[in-house]
Amino acid sequence: MYMDYREDQEDLFQEIVLQIWKAYPSFERKSQFSTWMYRIALNTAIISLKKEKRTPFISPIEELENLRHPIDFSTDQKEEQISKMYKAIHELNPIEKAIIFYYLEDYSGKEIAENMGISEVNARVKLNRAKQKLKELISK
Repeated sequence: MYMDYREDQEDLFQEIVLQIWKAYPSFERKSQFSTWMYRIALNTAIISLKKEKRTPFISPIEELENLRHPIDFSTDQKEEQISKMYKAIHELNPIEKAIIFYYLEDYSGKEIAENMGISEVNARVKLNRAKQKLKELISK
């Protein structure tokens, strides 16, 4: 969800695995392993997005053509809605993406807050705002 192109997604995945591998000796077992791992993955993704903003965007011509003529996944209405949702998620900022990602993974407001390092109330407010923004983006 954090990268638009397959190659960038694969690079980010490799970077996340590397960071988890490096950080594993410091895992103190004060939280669940999955929570710790998600926190590292999220931080790595956010850092990667910040680095990406500093570099100029250069896209191959083929990629630009694909944007003009998006691939039709299916004629099924559900597939179309899912596609619209993911396109809208790509337009969110990194924090909103992370919160929506946790929400889609069925994390509670408390778990989202712990993973994001914010208060539970703040997590719920950010989640509601991100969901509202998604609705607006999808309806466009």
